Amino acid sequence: MNVPFDSLWLEVPESSEVAKFLEGPQPRRHELIRAFRIFREFVRGFRRMHFLGPCVTVFGSARFGEDHGYYRLAREIGMRLAQAGFAVMTGGGPGVMEAANRGARDVGGRSIGCNIRLPQEQQPNPYLDQWITFRYFFVRKVMLIKYSYAFVALPGGLGTLDEIFETATLIQTRKISDFPLVLVGADYWEPLLAFMRDRLVTQRTINPEDLDRITITDSPAEAVDEIVDVATRRFRLTYGAAARPRWYLGERTGPPRGA
Repeated sequence: MNVPFDSLWLEVPESSEVAKFLEGPQPRRHELIRAFRIFREFVRGFRRMHFLGPCVTVFGSARFGEDHGYYRLAREIGMRLAQAGFAVMTGGGPGVMEAANRGARDVGGRSIGCNIRLPQEQQPNPYLDQWITFRYFFVRKVMLIKYSYAFVALPGGLGTLDEIFETATLIQTRKISDFPLVLVGADYWEPLLAFMRDRLVTQRTINPEDLDRITITDSPAEAVDEIVDVATRRFRLTYGAAARPRWYLGERTGPPRGA
C-alpha cells in the first residue's frame, strides 16, 4: 500500500509564489512567513525520515521509460541495494527514480521518495512505500543527502548534474563524510569526467583527489559492492535496531497512515 509520510499535507503554494521567494527583498512580513514555511518543511522532513534506517539515494532522469536500458539498470541497482539492507531513496518521480524504487519493492525492500511539486504536477511514482512532497528544491535536496550512506547517479539532465555536484562539493569541503559517489553509465559520464580532468584539474580549480572520490561503472553489482564495502569498512555500518518513535514527541509508533 502506498502511504504518504504525512496524512496532514501542508498546502503547497503555486510555483509563482515559490519563484517570488527568489526575486529579492520582499516585505518583512512576507519574508518572515516564508521563513516559517521553510522551517516547517524541514521539521516535517526530519520527523518522518528519522526512522528510515540506512539509505542510499539514487539520482537520475525522469524521462526514461521502462523499455530503456538505463531504466533496467536503475531497477537492478534498487534491487541489489535493498538486498544489501539499504532503504532506497529517490526524488520520487518517474524514469530512473521510479525504476530504483521499483527494484527495491521487487525484493521487499524499503522504497522512499522525496517528491517535488512542479508546474507540470510531478506525481509520486507507484512503487513508493512512503513519500513526502516538498515545495522547495533546497529542502528536498537536504533530505536526499542527509540520510544516505552513498549516492548513485544514472544518466540525467540539469537536475541530476546539480545533485551530483552538490554532493561532490559537500564531500570535498568535508561538510558530509566521504561517502561513495557512484556514476553508472560510463559512455554517458566519461566525457564529463574527461572535461574535469582536462580543464579543472589542469587549471588547478580542483585537486586530482576530488575526482578520485568518484567511481564510474556500468555494473550494478560493482556499484553496490563498492557501497557495501565502504559502508561496512569505513563507516562500520551495522543493521541493528533503528531509532524508535517516541510517543511523548508525537511520533507515530505504528506504520504511517494517510489518504
